[in-house]
Amino acid sequence: MAETLTASAFAPFEALAVHLLPHATDSDDGSHDIAHIHRVFRNAMRIHAGEGGDGEVLAAAVLLHDCVAVEKNSPLRSQASRLAADKASGILAGLGWEAARIAAVAHAILTHSFSANIAPESTEAKILQDADRLDAIGMVGVARCFYIAGRMGSGLYDPADPEAKDRPLDDRRFAIDHFPAKLLKLSDGFQTATGRELAMERHERLSHFLSLFHDEI
Repeated sequence: MAETLTASAFAPFEALAVHLLPHATDSDDGSHDIAHIHRVFRNAMRIHAGEGGDGEVLAAAVLLHDCVAVEKNSPLRSQASRLAADKASGILAGLGWEAARIAAVAHAILTHSFSANIAPESTEAKILQDADRLDAIGMVGVARCFYIAGRMGSGLYDPADPEAKDRPLDDRRFAIDHFPAKLLKLSDGFQTATGRELAMERHERLSHFLSLFHDEI
């Protein structure tokens, strides 16, 4: 799937995608690949339709928001979005973008990350953050959670205390801990009305999955 995606998948910004897709990801991480970029783009365009904002700035921010890869367990993880914003700025400058528009893209990329913990201020930044977080919840979010856990060498759950009733949550050791530690909290922080509406539906799917998971173990 990821290998077959071309600029045409990013309509109506195909021309921009031609230039930016070669820079979109430099990782072999299947949870942050071109397919992820495309899902975030579709989420962003859906939110953009309801919230407005500059579509080209938003599309550029989506296409470049993961242009620097930092593993989840890296000590540099909190700097990933800043590194991506800096790299994106250089790429767009090379394409002749105006400084103000480059800064708008950089701000959106900088603030999209949960790890960075920087509040988005512009409409485009709020949309990108919501669009990216939508991909972390719902059924795709479940799949990505377990994919990353396997990549990091984590176990599925603590068989002695799977719901962490008598121990602290540890989502580096147990994949299922990532649900209460982070994923189930994400829907409370959405920035746009359209994003919140979409998040509520996916949050319910996430909660339902967790209930079924615990029922089976």
